Amino acid sequence: MRGDHQTAALLLFSAFVAVTLGITTWVSRHRHGSADEFYTGGRLFSPMENGFAIAGDYMSAASFLGISGVIALFGYDGMLYSVGFLVAWLVVLLLVAELVRNCGRFTLADVVAARMRERPVRIAAGTSSIAVSVFYLVAQMVGAGSLVALLLGGTSEAARTWTVIGVGALMVVYVTLGGMRGTTWIQIVKAVLLMAGTLALTVLVLLRFHGDVNALLTTAAERSGHGADFLSPGLAYGGGWTARLDFISLGLALVLGTAGLPHILSRFYTVPTARAARRSVVWAVALIGGFYLMTIVLGFGAAAVVGTDEVRASSAAGNTAVPLLALDLGGGAGSTGGTVLFAVVAAVAFATILAVVAGITLASSASVAHDLYASLKRPTSRVKSRVRSRTGARAGRRAGPRGEVTVARYAAAGIGAVAIALGLLARDLNVAFLVGLAFAVAASANLPVLLYSLFWRNFTTRGAVWSVYGGLVPAVLLVVFSPVVSGSPEAIFPGRDFQLFPLQNPGLVSIPLGFLAGLLGTALSRERPDEARYAESEVRSLTGAGAV
Repeated sequence: MRGDHQTAALLLFSAFVAVTLGITTWVSRHRHGSADEFYTGGRLFSPMENGFAIAGDYMSAASFLGISGVIALFGYDGMLYSVGFLVAWLVVLLLVAELVRNCGRFTLADVVAARMRERPVRIAAGTSSIAVSVFYLVAQMVGAGSLVALLLGGTSEAARTWTVIGVGALMVVYVTLGGMRGTTWIQIVKAVLLMAGTLALTVLVLLRFHGDVNALLTTAAERSGHGADFLSPGLAYGGGWTARLDFISLGLALVLGTAGLPHILSRFYTVPTARAARRSVVWAVALIGGFYLMTIVLGFGAAAVVGTDEVRASSAAGNTAVPLLALDLGGGAGSTGGTVLFAVVAAVAFATILAVVAGITLASSASVAHDLYASLKRPTSRVKSRVRSRTGARAGRRAGPRGEVTVARYAAAGIGAVAIALGLLARDLNVAFLVGLAFAVAASANLPVLLYSLFWRNFTTRGAVWSVYGGLVPAVLLVVFSPVVSGSPEAIFPGRDFQLFPLQNPGLVSIPLGFLAGLLGTALSRERPDEARYAESEVRSLTGAGAV
């Protein structure tokens, strides 16, 4: 990559980082240090603001870089990601958003613990939320590394490594200083930039082909090297029964996983009412729907304008298709237009990564502090009564949240370090594919316990714990023993072979196991369901009576 490209893109990177750090610093001066302020921003955001923030949280590097890259490489089959990511919001809108806002306070565990024994449920749900968040963070780190590798000409592995470390350090700063309020405004700014950049590229692609979509698709098929097969199903998932089952598994994970993502669920607590949460989702669906339609145009546009071979030569996983498309649409390498457009797209992609990792890190650090730390430190009821009698209930209530916020800030640093390490290992995988794994874990571990808690009267504590671990453990183990990690040239460890599971995405097996484990745990439990607490939870979820 030419020096003028590097300079322009790095200047735009620096400008965005400076603006977002300024927002974070400004917000940190106005914070009160309370748990409610840190986790939810004081619940002061309007539905439109929260809808933009949800869209900013959801439209990640997997969406902007990964999906377009998969379509550029595999054509029709790559569109599964766009369709799956969008359809998933129907599940969120119809089953989750309003009920979660009424039942919870900060995290997924709040919803489940409302009618169960708190400690085992919070530990299980907190552990699952952290696992999902780490998988999602790895994808963002890989996207950052691929972007900078393209910017620097792909010659410096050290530069890619330091970029991943730098992204991790920035996300820790955003979370520890700004909390939810700072993170939300960063996501809103990023959503506006991403929608504007994607729309501009889409218009330029359509203008290149004079608005003729048929000419765009025909040219993409010709330059893909696959001919008409590029526009037909089966190029990526038609090689046999294993590939077809992988297709079904990925589809299930994408459609069901969104409703179990911790950083998406936590956004419903930043608005004052359940009605506002529902309206937030409507705003988000409108923005996200338009965005994913445009990623289809960008994917086929990259195949038609840049060429599939050139995209694969730059990044075997296709993660650099959109920046290469921008460079070509602007006039090609060496042109002023190409330099400017490439720099803008690269900066928008980098902004996308920074905003999303901040939201995910905040959600996972909240799980560490509010669920794991608070559960392990929470005294028994007898000790509680003695403490309150000596120091007063009011003082006892104040001590916990302050300590939780401190723990959350330290947890952000620890989670960032883990994500950096895993991101460096998985740097050659497609970011959309990596997010598909995160969705599979979320759909396996979080969605079953969430739906059972909201809709099943006889659900018990043992059923909740078994449901979480019954989905989480198989999902993670199946990924470890899948072709993703070993046994194939594209694996994380290509020189090793301990592959036992043939599918790349575990959702087809692990999602049913999560639901089955919840059923078995409840059936084998000696605990009697608490009818009164379920009735209270049901009324609260449906009407909002007693909601925070």
